[in-house]
Amino acid sequence: MSQRLLLSLFGLCAALLIAPALAAAVDDENHVHCDNCDEWNEPQAPFNIYGNTWYVGTGGLSAILVTSPGGHVLLDGALPQSAAQIQANIEALGFRIGDVKLIVNSHEHFDHAGGIAALQRASGATVAASAAGARVLRQGTLGSDDPLFEAKVSVHIPKVAEVSEVADGQTLKVGSVAVTAHATPGHTPGATTWSWTSCEAGQCRAVVYADSLNPVSEGDFRFSGGNGRPDISKSFSASIAKLAALDCDIVLSTHPGATETLEKQAARTAARNPFVNPAGCRDYAAAAAEKLRVRLADEGKPN
Repeated sequence: MSQRLLLSLFGLCAALLIAPALAAAVDDENHVHCDNCDEWNEPQAPFNIYGNTWYVGTGGLSAILVTSPGGHVLLDGALPQSAAQIQANIEALGFRIGDVKLIVNSHEHFDHAGGIAALQRASGATVAASAAGARVLRQGTLGSDDPLFEAKVSVHIPKVAEVSEVADGQTLKVGSVAVTAHATPGHTPGATTWSWTSCEAGQCRAVVYADSLNPVSEGDFRFSGGNGRPDISKSFSASIAKLAALDCDIVLSTHPGATETLEKQAARTAARNPFVNPAGCRDYAAAAAEKLRVRLADEGKPN
């Protein structure tokens, strides 16, 4: 039996044992209830993606851990009720939550930012996000400029008191890990794609954690503008083009299903790692461009 398989089996058993004890650390009133939340929060054993990059999220929401002897970086916190599972997954892999020194956010929706406050308290890590994302993390609720804002249905997330703002193109370092922020607004105003390098057996790969590029909205929001809101269709298209142009050997997504993360793990063998695909970012961007084209057509404006 391979060392990686043994680690995965150990991680599953340990996560199941640790999670109930940690669940009490997440307050019931901070749980978010939605049509997909139970499915998104299904347990998932942690696993290695490549080198020092690990999946520590749930069955439907990604959380990525990038490790080094000098400290670790965690990308995203899923739902508020996901925090216990993410911490359990980190520790099941043999890492300490206290060694997570930086937590960064892809975008400021409850299903990706909701668990950050609890994970920050558990780790003592610095939290970083784009300026727009940081504002939501501090306030605990979306602004009216978000496509999914709905004045009649206000979804709150646990507030993060201190959030460092990261600029487009800025690189943050923890130990030997360096993660770079790429502003990709559209799905939310603060949407951020992150990239870094992971090495394994002397081979280094460019890893991209692609933020959502899905043009979904609530109420009367239009990506082509109107109803008192600006036209963001061109900036959204620019975000898609930016992601397609990134140096990208491995693409990961905020919802694992968008890049078949769990399916790739299931298909992995000692001789083949399906995560390595230099066309992954371009394929992801092409699918997003088609969704935006359809959405703009529905709004009556050509892309």
